[in-house]
Amino acid sequence: MLPRFLPRPDSSPMAPLADLYHLTMAYALWRTGRHRDPAAAELFFRREPFGAAFAVGAGLGQALRSLGALRFSAADIAYLRSVLPSTTEDAFFDYLSTVDASEVTVTSVPEGSVVFSRVPLLQVKGPLLVVQLLETTLLCLVSYASLVATNAARFRLLAGPEMKLMELGLRRAQGPDGGLSASKYSYIGGFDYTSNVLAGKLYGIPVRGTVAHSYIMSFRSMEEVQPRQVLSPLAGGEPMDLPSLAESWLQRVCELLGTPSDKPNRGELAAFVSYAIAFPQDFQGLLDTYCVMRSGLPNFCAVALALHQLGYRAIGVRLDSGDLIQQSKETRRVLRACSAHFQVPWFGSIPIAVSNDISERSLEDFIREGSEIDMVGVGTNLVTCPLQPSLGCVYKLVEVNGSPCLKFTEEEEKMTIPGIKAIYRLYDAAGHPFMDLMALENEPSPSVGQEFVVHILGRRGEATKVRPSAVEPLHRMYLRDGQACEELPSLQEVRSHAQASLNLLSPVHRQLHDPQPYLVCFPPYRHDPGLIPILLPPQTYSDPMEPHTLSTFAPSPGGSDREAELQELPHCKAVDKRMGQTELGGDKGAMSSHVYCVAVGATHFLPC
Repeated sequence: MLPRFLPRPDSSPMAPLADLYHLTMAYALWRTGRHRDPAAAELFFRREPFGAAFAVGAGLGQALRSLGALRFSAADIAYLRSVLPSTTEDAFFDYLSTVDASEVTVTSVPEGSVVFSRVPLLQVKGPLLVVQLLETTLLCLVSYASLVATNAARFRLLAGPEMKLMELGLRRAQGPDGGLSASKYSYIGGFDYTSNVLAGKLYGIPVRGTVAHSYIMSFRSMEEVQPRQVLSPLAGGEPMDLPSLAESWLQRVCELLGTPSDKPNRGELAAFVSYAIAFPQDFQGLLDTYCVMRSGLPNFCAVALALHQLGYRAIGVRLDSGDLIQQSKETRRVLRACSAHFQVPWFGSIPIAVSNDISERSLEDFIREGSEIDMVGVGTNLVTCPLQPSLGCVYKLVEVNGSPCLKFTEEEEKMTIPGIKAIYRLYDAAGHPFMDLMALENEPSPSVGQEFVVHILGRRGEATKVRPSAVEPLHRMYLRDGQACEELPSLQEVRSHAQASLNLLSPVHRQLHDPQPYLVCFPPYRHDPGLIPILLPPQTYSDPMEPHTLSTFAPSPGGSDREAELQELPHCKAVDKRMGQTELGGDKGAMSSHVYCVAVGATHFLPC
C-alpha cells in the first residue's frame, strides 16, 4: 500500500484554515445526515491574468501535502466550540475530531503546467462535508502561487533565456508567508535566484546578493580600514597590502578615464576594499551610492584590478538608480577600456546587474534599447503583482450523489459547468497545444489523427472541426482515497516542467500583449434525446425586441416537470417539445438571454 501524503515536520494542522461558513455548513450537513454523500468539486479561474492567454499552475504540491495535515486537534475543537452557536450538538464536535482526507481523491494538472481559464486545475472527490471544507485551504494555496508563478513567467519571457533574474521582494511582500511563497513560485516561473535566505534553506533555491548602500555609507575614509589588511595571492605567496594596491590602481584608472583622482569617494573605496578582503573570490560593487562615473566605477575598477593582480576575479557590479540603460552602456564601455588598456581579457565582460523598481516595461526598454545588463533584480512588481493582485480562483461543486450540479446566477461568467470532467490537451502538427477539450469523465477520449467536431466555450455554440496530431490527458491522479498514487516532483523538476510548458506554447498564445485567445472546447452531442435548453442570465442584444432562436433537441419523455421550471425562467417564451427551435425574446427594454443546453439526468452539458 502506498503511503499517504504526510505533512512536513514543521507543518501544523490545516483544518482550521477555513472560513466560518464552512463549519456552519458542515454542521448543517451533519445534522441532516448528508455529510457523507459522495461529492466532487473543481478549482479553476475564470479569466487569464494580466491580459495574457495563459497562466502557470502552481501551489498544487503544497495543496496535496495539506491534505495529509487535514485534522482538527483538541485545541481546534475547543476553539470551534467557542465560536459556533451554543445549540451545536456535542456529537458534531466528536465527529469533527475524526475528519481527515482518508476518503479524498484528487486529480490535478502537473504543477508548473500552462493552464487556461475555466479548465480545472484540480478536481476533488470525497464526502460532501470534507469536499466543501477544503475550499478555502486549496484556494489559498493555489491562487497566489499560480499568480506569482505566472507573473514570474512573464518576466522570464520578456528577459529571454540569457538574462539572469533574481527575486528580491521579501521586504515588499505581504508578510513572511507571502515572501516565502513569492520566492518559491517565482523560481518555478523562471527566476534564477532569490535574495531570501530562508527560502533558500527551505526550498533549495539558489541564493544571491550584493551589498547595500548602508554598508558603503558606513565608511568615511581609507583610515578606517584598520589594521591595514593584507591578502595572500590566490596561487599562494607573500601576502600583500590590498588597500595600498587599490589606491595605486585608482591613480592609473583615473588617468585612463580622465577623471581627477580626488573625485572618487574614499569612504566608498574603503568599503570596497574591506568587502574584497572578506570575499576576494566573490567581490562585487554597488556603484551608485555617490556617483557612478566619478566615484563608484573608478573605485570598483581599482579594487577589481588589485584583486586581479593577486589572481582573483570580481564577479559583478550593480546599478540601483538613475538611467539604468545609459549607465549600463557607460559602465560596459569603461570595463572594456580597462580590459584593453591593462590587458585583462575577462574584465570587459564583468556582469552588470540592475535593480530599482523593475517592471515589465523596464525589461521591454532594456531589450529595445540594447542595454548591457546581464542580471535584473525584481522585487515589488514581482511579489505584489500590481498589474493584477489576485488570480480569482474559485472552487465549485460539480456533482453530488452522482448527479451533476449547475449553478445559475445573475452573471453569466459565474455560471458553473456541471459534471466531473476529463481534460485533454490537443496539439497541432508543429507540437504546439491549440485547444483544451473538457469532456465528461465517462466519455471516450479523442483520438490522434481523427477529425471530430467541438463546440467552443464562450462563443455561443460555435462549432469547429479539429484533427489533433497529439492528445495529452491533462489531469493525473495524485491521491486516491487518501493514498498517494505517485511521488510529487521536486521544486527543480516543477521549474523545468514550467519552462518546457511555456516553450511549447505557440507564439500567438505566448505573446504578452494582444495574444490570440486559447480555445477551450466541449465535445459534440451524441444525439442525446434528453437535451433541453437552460437560460443564462440576460445579456443585452442590439435589438431587444427581436426574438432569438436556437436549435436544440427535444426534451426526454417524462420531462414535463423540468419543462415547467424552464417556462417560468425570465425571457423564456417557449420550450419547443419537438425537434426544432426554442424561442427567446423579451419585452421592450428587457434583455434577451443566452441559452445553455443540459441533458435531462445531467448526462451531458454544452454552452450554446
